[in-house]
Amino acid sequence: MKNSKNLTLYIFSALVLGILFGWLCPSYAVKMQPLGDMFLRMVKMIIAPLIFATLTVGIAGHGDVKNLGKIGLKTIIYFEIATTIALILGLVVANISKPGVGFNIEVSSDTMAIVEKMQTIPKDHSFIDMLVNAVPTSIADSMARGDLLQIVVFAIFFALAICAVGQKARPVLNFLQSLCDVMFKFTEYVMQFAPFGVFGAIAATVGQNGIGILLSYAKLVSITYLSLIIFVAVVLVVACKIVKIPFFGLLKTIKDPAMLAFTTASSEAALPKAMSQIEKFGVPKSIVSFVMPMGYTFNLDGSTLYLTLATLFCAQIAGIHLTLEQQLMIMFTLMLTSKGIAGVPRVSLVILTGTLTAFHIPLIGVAILLGIDQILDMGRTTINLIGNCVAAVVVARWENDFDYDRMKTFLNLESENVN
Repeated sequence: MKNSKNLTLYIFSALVLGILFGWLCPSYAVKMQPLGDMFLRMVKMIIAPLIFATLTVGIAGHGDVKNLGKIGLKTIIYFEIATTIALILGLVVANISKPGVGFNIEVSSDTMAIVEKMQTIPKDHSFIDMLVNAVPTSIADSMARGDLLQIVVFAIFFALAICAVGQKARPVLNFLQSLCDVMFKFTEYVMQFAPFGVFGAIAATVGQNGIGILLSYAKLVSITYLSLIIFVAVVLVVACKIVKIPFFGLLKTIKDPAMLAFTTASSEAALPKAMSQIEKFGVPKSIVSFVMPMGYTFNLDGSTLYLTLATLFCAQIAGIHLTLEQQLMIMFTLMLTSKGIAGVPRVSLVILTGTLTAFHIPLIGVAILLGIDQILDMGRTTINLIGNCVAAVVVARWENDFDYDRMKTFLNLESENVN
């Protein structure tokens, strides 16, 4: 517990130092980006084997294959409820606050060129495409690309095969259990580099954009973060209340991965630590290893909320009034297109560009958002993480498989360490 407390302190200190360094020495700060990139690459190298091993062991180790379909159905139901509320909330906030009205910032030709390039990125993500792309042609290729959904699908079938073979597959299962232990220890080593990665990423962001950019975009940033906070209060806190889980106790448990998600704007950076913490909190490994990787494809609460808010922002900048019917169509479109492409760089802006093109809205708004996207991404990525942690807890409770005694013991130990 002490190491966890120290890691939080180090990450927070790196965040503050990175902001100061980026503000005072911007020309040198931008050169710190490799520190952030190296840390993210270190995280990516552990994700695939960790997810594959933990999910396979979680399913095959318990041998309760019949329960998998029920867990999967409950998981998808919760995901759809949460993301639908997020989409609706984004529309409501955008209509009330009107963040794009009166917004006036010049956009360079270089920025517009980047936006136009986004239009060329494939966006074939109908429901059928999503199902087809979920099936891997090669697990090696899926792991190399970090496609979590394909890794999950392969791991499920692999686990089912282990269960079918029975005792003869015991050596394979033992090997994967050992691999789980090794990968979590590996994760601990990688997390020691987190403060350096955070410092590099934040310093480079502030050095490149400057502190002043926050003033220019103050209204948009404030509205976005306020929307995310409202979502947490309306959905996540209420969900925890319904299943009798202390939300702030959960938040305290995942403070390290949440800080990582915020400072690096990377869901992958926070996933291994978050899975470990949620398991300690009382959620069975079989549910953690299934729900959380699936969540990074189907339950991006922060990103989906942002997409509806950003779409209306872009329409308002262009002076376009969208009817209620058009807004509902946009919402249903985003409900599908926001799933299954979590590994694409600048994923939210890519989806936003495709949505605006489909509804004949000018892309000038995307160019404006490009300048502040890193700051906004930090917030929505953090909510994505917290939302998936809550999802794992809710599904475990729904299955009557949540260990309240373990949760109380863990929270008491955390409190003793703080005191």
